Amino acid sequence: MKKRLVFIVVLTLAVPCLCATAFALDEIVQKKTFTLKEYTCVSGKKIAPVQVGYETYGTLAPTKDNVILICHFYSGTSHAAGKYSAEDKAPGYWDAIIGPGKPFDTNKYFIVSSDTLVNINPKDPKVVTTGPATVNPQTGKPYGMSFPLVTIRDFVNVQYQLLKSLGVRKVKAVSGASGGGLQSFEWAVAYPDFVERIIPVIATPRLHPWLIGWLKLWGDPIKLDPRWNKGDYYGKEEPKDGTAYAFMLITLSALWEEWAEKSFERKWADQAKNPFDAMENEFLVDAALYKGALGRLATADANSMLYMNKAAALFDIGRGFPSYEDAVKIVKAKVLMIGADTDILFPVSQIKSHAEIFRKAGKDVSYFEIKSGLGHLGGVLAITQAAPMIAWFMEN
Repeated sequence: MKKRLVFIVVLTLAVPCLCATAFALDEIVQKKTFTLKEYTCVSGKKIAPVQVGYETYGTLAPTKDNVILICHFYSGTSHAAGKYSAEDKAPGYWDAIIGPGKPFDTNKYFIVSSDTLVNINPKDPKVVTTGPATVNPQTGKPYGMSFPLVTIRDFVNVQYQLLKSLGVRKVKAVSGASGGGLQSFEWAVAYPDFVERIIPVIATPRLHPWLIGWLKLWGDPIKLDPRWNKGDYYGKEEPKDGTAYAFMLITLSALWEEWAEKSFERKWADQAKNPFDAMENEFLVDAALYKGALGRLATADANSMLYMNKAAALFDIGRGFPSYEDAVKIVKAKVLMIGADTDILFPVSQIKSHAEIFRKAGKDVSYFEIKSGLGHLGGVLAITQAAPMIAWFMEN
């Protein structure tokens, strides 16, 4: 394996620190919008129009075949690298591996990063998505729960149309973490002749019942909030309590005990309020989870979270095939699966078992494991551990 520099991840939770000759994607990026006049969902229902936002990094080759597609995770957006303005405190979430000289090298590749349908952050002015918070042109009101159910295949189909609109003939790789990993697997099955490689991170080719159960726990607090009103809350008071509690569950399940131990220990939220003295007196971890959840309410939409949960729960590359193994057989892309050792949402045992199924089917599959105390989020926050492997995989 060729030696590569390892980079320290840059996110809103970390301070940029780059090694030796490595460079951040030191450029201002722009959000662009792709529009389809009409889209027919996997379910057969139509949505008109459909819009998703996207960003690009690097230069598209005249042959239009140097493309990498980045798919975002559950609560993410298309902002994978660079900054929207020089004043931004931090770049996109995977800036550590996107840029000149990095595994997703913008000196070689043209990188496209797309928002998905039903992105959970429609109130973010930098997010462009069509989902339940979108105004239905036929009624003049937000779709709410009348929006059609969409699947990961629908996400991928819209991305395919986006790439075709750019004249792209084939992609060098599709990659993403968590929900982005699900999309990577779906790409390999939906468009096997269009994709040379996939790099799904902290994800499996089908959702296991363990995570389906977590998705129910993430969604139920929203439905139990009276202000949710069966999804009819637009223009009214939103179900903030339920949405905040959902984010608390998501955050805790996406991390690991080491994160809590190192960050909070058994400290009190308020040194003047001993948790032993009153029911309402909290520990620091309680207050931190709640504060973080409240911070997400500014951009998130409760209904969109429910739709994203449903799309994830439905995910199985074997759907529409006689069996899961039959779906694996049609994959032509080389595959690099990346797990995180403390991930409880996509345990490494599950990822390895799928890698073995791909291997037995004669597929070119590799596996790499991130060692991190950050649980599921190790696939985003500690992705630099995998940088040498990703670089090798892209070049071989």
